Amino acid sequence: MTATALEKAAETQAATVEFRGLRREFGSTVALDGLDLTVRPGEFLALLGPSGCGKTTALRMLAGFEHPDSGEVLVDGADVTRVPAHRRDAGMVFQSYSLFPHLSALDNVAFGLRMRKVRTTERRARAAELLDLVGLAEKGDRYPHQLSGGQQQRIALARALALRPRVLLLDEPLSALDAKVRLNLREEIRRLQQELGITTLFVTHDQEEALSVADRVAVMRAGRLEQCAAPAELYGRPATPFVAEFVGTMSRIPGRRAGDTVEVLGRRLPVDGPAPEAGEVDVLVRPESVRVRADEDGEARVVATAFLGAAVRITVRLADGSEVKADLPAHEAAGLAAGAPVHVSLPDRPVLVAERTPRP
Repeated sequence: MTATALEKAAETQAATVEFRGLRREFGSTVALDGLDLTVRPGEFLALLGPSGCGKTTALRMLAGFEHPDSGEVLVDGADVTRVPAHRRDAGMVFQSYSLFPHLSALDNVAFGLRMRKVRTTERRARAAELLDLVGLAEKGDRYPHQLSGGQQQRIALARALALRPRVLLLDEPLSALDAKVRLNLREEIRRLQQELGITTLFVTHDQEEALSVADRVAVMRAGRLEQCAAPAELYGRPATPFVAEFVGTMSRIPGRRAGDTVEVLGRRLPVDGPAPEAGEVDVLVRPESVRVRADEDGEARVVATAFLGAAVRITVRLADGSEVKADLPAHEAAGLAAGAPVHVSLPDRPVLVAERTPRP
């Protein structure tokens, strides 16, 4: 990044974004159901959730492309709920790139500046700086059809940054790319965001993508916010069973709750967080928390193994027919082939408990 670009980026103050009680209905479908969420200045926040959860609707409301039935959108305390999109200080990058096919890369980046009547020499200089910023300084004269998908998305990112927005909006910008390009570009986006210090909202349904780049991740479900937390907290201390199972891999083991404990795999463990009343429940556990060892008298059986590099994922069928996944170091997994009898246990620490789900 050039010194000039850095100086100009520093002129842009990161904004605080607030969603207050946003509700939006499309016919009988409730897209947002009272969304309350604050994005801190300079924060990279990912909106994560399954299709139809409302994450893109929330982003489009901040961009000005959608308006809520009720509620407010605020930027630095100013109500922008009804402000037209072209008057909002936000840059947006779409999944489909949306580049103009008849314009060169340089002219695509400079397009918004041209609409704002910026002088030709200034807008071309700024566009050239931004092409350099995204590593495409030598591609300025190329047209979109002459660029790869990853390069086109970099051009779209540069175009969004050209107007020096106070908020950057990314609507699943990597989903159309292949795995290697997606990995490289998400790391590049994160680097640029940190370098510029711009408040950023990133919509994705890919949990790995969200956890790897965001300062915080807001998990949404059916138009509501389930939990908003740093990636490590979201993974290690999910607030709800939905978050636990949506973020990362989670197994359900049958148990019975009594008081503040739950009986599972022959022992009693403390319950973590809210839980159903006493009775039949499911205990939710991560693969790395499950312990498996060979045991000739064990009632559980190995169903399958999968090599993951440093670890091996073992799928075990318990005596009651339920299955649990365990991630073991490769040397501990040696000899645990399909059909091997094993003993399964959990560490002595609190566990998340959910309502019992019917077994197939």
